[in-house]
Amino acid sequence: MSATHIPVYRGSGVGLVRPAVHAPAIHGESGLEGTNLLPIPAKGPVDESAIDAMAKALLATPPGSAWVVATGALTNIALCFQKFEALASHIKGLSIMGGSVGNDFTNAVLGRVDHKERIGNWSIWAEFNILVDPEAAAFIFEHEVLKKKAVLIPLDITHQVLATKEVQEMLKCGKDGGEKSTLRTMLVELLMFFAATYDRVFGMSDGPPLHDPLAVAVIMDGILGAEIPFYDFEEGGKRERFEVKVELLSNYSLKGRRVLRFQEAWILRDFGT
Repeated sequence: MSATHIPVYRGSGVGLVRPAVHAPAIHGESGLEGTNLLPIPAKGPVDESAIDAMAKALLATPPGSAWVVATGALTNIALCFQKFEALASHIKGLSIMGGSVGNDFTNAVLGRVDHKERIGNWSIWAEFNILVDPEAAAFIFEHEVLKKKAVLIPLDITHQVLATKEVQEMLKCGKDGGEKSTLRTMLVELLMFFAATYDRVFGMSDGPPLHDPLAVAVIMDGILGAEIPFYDFEEGGKRERFEVKVELLSNYSLKGRRVLRFQEAWILRDFGT
């Protein structure tokens, strides 16, 4: 937590063509509300472009070996691949936490505001990470190389994997109950702030969904599973200005793969260690 050898870079402060949008109601004003255990930063951001640093790090890896994991707006990712076009062919894949398919793609509750079911977590139809910079998302999903390498982790998946009270307790104390530490306590406190806001805003009281960890989990060996068809979605002709639309027919070998089958034993085992 107090390491000073890991550089931090400042990303873009705005979207590709629009102002930035934040979500203080979900993550707090700082983005990490809910704990006072975070150490005071010992150093500031590196005075180097995050885009250049990202490209440098990726190009330092062997071709076809590096994954890019996106857990927020796709602005910085899009800027990087726009500036360094060769990167698209260099990376192995791109795991994106974002979007929402709906239409019973899974049985997950996607959102419930004022007792009304909805597909998006930011608008009636849209998920936050995609909606706040749709131009960046469009660049990724329409890119001839990147769209074939992208794995999308939508709310339909993440809302099946909840940090229940049992998961929270194991994260805090470990499997045997005797591994409590400052780091574990801090992580649970951050999670509980997220849990409270998810309960208050979306009516999900069993526990908060583990959005971002799944974007990492699916690129671990043995997680990607067998190919399954995706379902198309259109609700009464209503459409967003930009939407994630899954096609039934495709010339690609990867039409859509079940990237995670939720198993309670798995989540308790892996998040309890």
